[in-house]
Amino acid sequence: MESNSVYNDSSFIKGGKKKMSEPNLFEVGYQMQKEQQESVKINSLELENVKRVKAVKLEPTASGLTVVGGKNNQGKTSVLDAITWALGGEKYKPSQPDREGSMIPPKLHIELSNGIIVERSGKNSALKVLDSTGAKGGQKLLDSFISTFALDLPKFMNSTTKDKANTLLQIIGVGDKLSIFDKKEAELYNRRTEIGRIADQKKKYADEMVQWDGVPDEIVSAAELIRQQQEILARNGHNQELRNQVKNLEAQKTILEQRIAETTKALNAMQEQMAELVNDLVIANTNAKDLRDESTAELETSIANIDSTNAKVRDNLNKQRAQAEAEEYKLQYGDLTAQLEEVRKARMKLLNGVEMPLEDLSVQDGELIYKGQKWDNMSGSDQLKVTTAIVRKTNPKCGFVLLDKLEQMDIDTMTEFGHWLQENNLQAIATRVSTGDECSIFIEDGYSIDKSGNKTADSEIKPAGAWKAGTF
Repeated sequence: MESNSVYNDSSFIKGGKKKMSEPNLFEVGYQMQKEQQESVKINSLELENVKRVKAVKLEPTASGLTVVGGKNNQGKTSVLDAITWALGGEKYKPSQPDREGSMIPPKLHIELSNGIIVERSGKNSALKVLDSTGAKGGQKLLDSFISTFALDLPKFMNSTTKDKANTLLQIIGVGDKLSIFDKKEAELYNRRTEIGRIADQKKKYADEMVQWDGVPDEIVSAAELIRQQQEILARNGHNQELRNQVKNLEAQKTILEQRIAETTKALNAMQEQMAELVNDLVIANTNAKDLRDESTAELETSIANIDSTNAKVRDNLNKQRAQAEAEEYKLQYGDLTAQLEEVRKARMKLLNGVEMPLEDLSVQDGELIYKGQKWDNMSGSDQLKVTTAIVRKTNPKCGFVLLDKLEQMDIDTMTEFGHWLQENNLQAIATRVSTGDECSIFIEDGYSIDKSGNKTADSEIKPAGAWKAGTF
C-alpha cells in the first residue's frame, strides 16, 4: 500500500504517491504542514523473526478494521507486539524478541501515511527513522504523533473506572478544575453525612426521652411554695381571730343579759350597752359571714412532690432542647444539600462547556458514562468506541489503534465497530482467533497468509546479511 498522504506538483494525492525528483522547499513545507494536520496511519508493515513471527507482510485498510486471524499460538499477538516495539521504543521491546530457533535477528519495517519509514534491524535491533524528506529522525519524532495508548490499548481498558474518567478529564483540559469541584463536593458530602448522622442521633435521643403531662413548664421553687403556704396560713389565722371575736362578743352579750335579769336598776345602762353590742355583733357577723378558709393541701402535696415534679420538668425541658438541636442539624443538612447541588451544577456546567471525544460521552461521579451507561454496562463495541475516541483525543495526530483478542466480540458487534471506525476515519489493526471471512489475513506458523492460502511474505529463511529493507 502506498502512502495516503503525499504530494505532487499541485496538490496531495490520496491512495498513491507521485515521486518528485527535485522537490522545492515550499512544496516540502506545505506537505509537512498538511501531514501534521492529518492523522497518521500505518500504510504497510513487514516483519521477520520477531517472537513467533517468521515472515509477515500486511497492508492494513486506511480506515476501518483490519483483522489478523488464525488459530492459537501462530504469531498473531507477536505482530501487534512487533508494531508496538517498532513505533513505541525500547520500553516496549519484548523480553525475548528473537524468534526461537532463528539465527537471524528481528527485522521490522513499517511505512506510515505521513511518509515516515521506521525500521529495526541488526543484532541490536537499532532504530532507523526516515521522514518524508529523507531526513533522519528518532524516537522523539515518532512520539510526537503516536499515542502510547494506541500501542497499549489494554492499559486504558483494564484501568479502573476512576482512572478512565481521570484520563479523559485530563485530556479535555478540565481535570485540575474538576478536581477542585470534586474535592469541594467530597468535603460537603462528608460534612453533610456527619451532620445527618448527628441529626439522626439527636432526633432518636429526643424521641426516646420521657415527656410528662400536667407538670409546670418551668422548675418549681420550694421556697415559693412555702411562701404561698405561709400567706394562706396567715390569712386563715386572721379569719380565726375574727371568729374568736364573735365568740367573745357573744359571751359578753350573755353576761350582760344575765346582769339585766339580775338587776333592773342598771337596765338602761345595760340596754345602751346592749344596743352597742348588738350593733357590733351585726357588724362582726357581716364580716365573718362569707369567710372561707383556703386549703394548703395542694401546696403541701406540691412541696412533698417537688423533687419528682422538678425532675419531670427537667425531662420536658431536656426533650425540648433535644428536639431543637435535632431541628437545627436538620436545617444544616438541608443547607449543605443545597451547597452540594450548587457544586454539582457548577461541575456539570464545566463539563458541558468542553468538547468530549464522543457525543453522549460524559463523566459523572468519577465514572465514564456513554449513552447513559457506565463502563461495565456498555457493550463491547461501545467500550471500544469510547476507548478509541479517548485514545484519539490524547494525540489527534495518531490515527490508528492496536487491538488484541478480538474473538471476545461477535461478528455483528465487530462489524458495527468497523463501520464506526470508517465513519471517523480511524484505523484499527486487531487480532482474532478465527479463520473466518471477517479476517483480512491469517497468521499460520509465523507466516502471513491471504484468503487464498498464499503467503504474503517470502517464506525462505535468508542467510544473515542478505536482508534488505522491505524485502523478505
